[in-house]
Formats: sequence, C-alpha cells, structure tokens
Amino acid sequence: MTNLHPTEFTVTVYRTAGTLTVRVAGELDYDTSDGLTDMVARHLTADQAEPSDVRLDFRDLTWIDSSGLTALLVVRRRTAAVGATLHLDHRPDVLERMLRLTNVLDHLTAPASGEGTTDRQEEDGITGTSVN
Repeated sequence: MTNLHPTEFTVTVYRTAGTLTVRVAGELDYDTSDGLTDMVARHLTADQAEPSDVRLDFRDLTWIDSSGLTALLVVRRRTAAVGATLHLDHRPDVLERMLRLTNVLDHLTAPASGEGTTDRQEEDGITGTSVN
C-alpha cells in the first residue's frame, strides 16, 4: 500500500503580490511547531512588502496536537501584528476536529482590518522556500 500523505514535516513558502502562502505537510506537533512559526516570522519580516493575506495550506497535514494549535495561535498573532489576514486552507478532518473542539477557528481567521475571509481558497505561488 502506498502512503498518500507525507510523514516528514515540511513547510514550503510561496509569495505572490500581497499574499504569503505557507504549505504545511506532515505532523504539526511539539517537535515541529517551531518550524512553522519560525518560517512565517522570517517571511513576514522579509525585505519584501508585508502581505495583506497569509494563507496556511494544510492539504498535506497528517496530524496536529496542542503544540500545533499553539503554533497556529502564534502565527495569528504575528500576522495580525503586520495587518495581514490569516486563512486556513484545505483543512483535513484532524484539523477541523481540533478547531471545533477548541472553538478557535473564528479567532484564527478573524480579519486583521475588518475585511472578510475566504478559508478554502487556493493560491498558486511564484517563489518558494522549503524547510524540513
């Protein structure tokens, strides 16, 4: 049987005009959550213009624990600090369950500046960075 989901944690970053897209794959947990928060922080403070939207793409997420949820809250705080809106795209069931049980989805995806959000939209990136 072929494993359709990656088990190794990776974070890949794509930038388009006004949007930072971060693709998260594997398990987001105690051992890997710093990789997500560090990568987002690095790209939010890059020499390029601050994004108006930060999209976390979870299509290849296989697991999330409480440390992973904490990482999402840290990412939310950092995106709000630069005036960007956070979007959680392609959420698998394991993430949906965590968000439902903790009741933080509305907080995580609240607009940074009073604009609406679209949580399931997909963006294709132009430039990319990947971390294992």
